[in-house]
Amino acid sequence: MTVHEPSPVVNESSSPQQVSSHQSEPLVKVEGLHKWFGKLHVLQGLDFEVRRGEVVVLLGPSGSGKSTLLRCINFLEEPQKGRVTVGGVTVECGRWGRAYQRAVHAVRLQCGMVFQEFNLFPHKSVTENIIEAPMLVKGMSKEEATKRARELLEKVGLSDRADYFPSQISGGQKQRVAIARAMAMDPQLMLFDEPTSALDPELIGEVLKVMKDLANAGMTMIVVTHEMGFARDVADRCIFMDGGVFVEEDTPEHLFFHPREERTKQFLRHILPKAEDSVERHPGGGGAPLEFDS
Repeated sequence: MTVHEPSPVVNESSSPQQVSSHQSEPLVKVEGLHKWFGKLHVLQGLDFEVRRGEVVVLLGPSGSGKSTLLRCINFLEEPQKGRVTVGGVTVECGRWGRAYQRAVHAVRLQCGMVFQEFNLFPHKSVTENIIEAPMLVKGMSKEEATKRARELLEKVGLSDRADYFPSQISGGQKQRVAIARAMAMDPQLMLFDEPTSALDPELIGEVLKVMKDLANAGMTMIVVTHEMGFARDVADRCIFMDGGVFVEEDTPEHLFFHPREERTKQFLRHILPKAEDSVERHPGGGGAPLEFDS
């Protein structure tokens, strides 16, 4: 894997909280992570760290292991080998027993996850979807959970949709509700698995804006996305994956415009907008057209 030392230059949009947090200890540490599905070796000994307040974007073709890596970090998938640490809680993968289950539960409590599909309860209102987990998992009172839900809905621009049902709101609004639902558990880490892939093009910008606001507020994020404008504007680091390994890792500026590995260049030729196509077609997607040196 090609790794370049990140530039000391900080994105202009970064808050002071983000800048100081990047100098702190790692929030996430993955060591020697392996995952098999039968004979298919999906993750092949991955190692990486994510510091508090850092935004890391995972790029790569379908089947490269990006989503599986996210799901292994919060143990929606069980890695067979390696070690995962989140917020000081370490899980030795491939083990069993009560101590293992307690550690997995402790890691999950620190992670919020937003999926490609919204996974909202259709028979519950927007507010009811958000308050469900805090009440059941954290023992929060309905009054307290509802107050928190209203605050989060205001942050994602949906305070006027609190009593609507999922069938009454758009796809972009559903995904913003899903983000608010994940944030209701007060996670230290947010995992996003292609959160805009199921949306109509005109709805993508509203979701990316909420994600940008989270990043600017200092939330630690690992994001799987093909939205290159978002990655360039918001990510501190981008990691290109293929075949279950990290091929190349660098700042967005270097990875997009000066990739070193031929496999990275091949991928970027297919995914980066052409010079005449601006990523500004998505409000909040951000920025000018992307090109790179070949």
